[in-house]
Amino acid sequence: MQYRKFGKLDWKVSALGFGCMRFPTTGKPEDIDEPEATRMLRYAIDHGVNYVDTAYPYHGGNSELFVGRALKDGYREKVRLATKLPCWKVEASEDFDKYLDEQLVKLQTGQIDFYLLHALNEKNWRKMRDLGALKWAERAIADGRIGCLGFSFHDQYAVFQEIVDAYDWTFCQIQYNYMDVENQAGAKGLRYAASKGLAVVIMEPLLGGRLVDPPDSIQALWDAAAKKRTPAGWALQWLWSQPEVSVVLSGMSTLEQVKENVASAQESAIDALSPEELALIGRVGEKYQALSPIPCTKCGYCMPCPNEVDIPRNFEVYNQGAMYEKLDHAREAYNLWIPEENRASACIQCAECEEKCPQGITISELMERVHAVLGAGQPYSL
Repeated sequence: MQYRKFGKLDWKVSALGFGCMRFPTTGKPEDIDEPEATRMLRYAIDHGVNYVDTAYPYHGGNSELFVGRALKDGYREKVRLATKLPCWKVEASEDFDKYLDEQLVKLQTGQIDFYLLHALNEKNWRKMRDLGALKWAERAIADGRIGCLGFSFHDQYAVFQEIVDAYDWTFCQIQYNYMDVENQAGAKGLRYAASKGLAVVIMEPLLGGRLVDPPDSIQALWDAAAKKRTPAGWALQWLWSQPEVSVVLSGMSTLEQVKENVASAQESAIDALSPEELALIGRVGEKYQALSPIPCTKCGYCMPCPNEVDIPRNFEVYNQGAMYEKLDHAREAYNLWIPEENRASACIQCAECEEKCPQGITISELMERVHAVLGAGQPYSL
């Protein structure tokens, strides 16, 4: 495993971090396949991964519980553990202690090494600031419940810079990949945070898995490269090549994915990609931009829908019809594999989901279009 500087800390982090949002399940998203997930997490740690990232809502609240069990038998001592305050649930300053103490119990640990204010946008940031989250966190650091404070982010660059400048953070976590260079914090935010001494943790390096299994037109670009890598390998190496990146989180769902990503991390290095390889990734990005119409990463923040629409699944099926140029398959998946009560047709345009969406997607408007194309057979367009 390769290790990298983590901001101002006298500690080095593994190039690959384990994101605990996409463990294998036995059916429902909250039902983690614990034997398999334990094998996966411990394999990663046994092969040098020392950063484990979870959060209060992952797997319907069960991720933290599972991670606490999986890190028994000496594994907790081998890693730095990160989890996050569910800012959207906080209604009063008393809630800070309530959620942190609950998380410490769930994770079976006396200290959260890296604690984040979760999914900060302009609205949540102002609420956290006004409720005194920063002063509270300093007290939690002083009493030992928190090791270091950071934040994860989903909004525009100006908000990101304001948050970075507001406090002496240890680290931040941003969505970043070769498709998101100018989205949210983007490359500008990555460099700004690093210039201020923050460690930068990368989430969504594969854009919710969308960069893993490309259509033939994109795979042909990868196949033409002199160096042979998987599409996931190219995306990860692009990140690791950048000196401002501290650790790349991957939400892995199979042991094979863990093995592949660990092997890729072992080959990682700063400035490892040639100008020709960087140009190739640029061409792939341009091609994807032309193929993928809805920028949904399946993060699930829009869920649950009050009318039971499975928003990420509807968008996934729609995007796959476009990206893989197989609209008939998308229509089949929509009508056979998405229950009627969970389809886009059940959307009542209440727009409750839209204020939660990190990508700023106009979900209610697009749900009408998804059903028109996949359910009613209208021509594909956006």
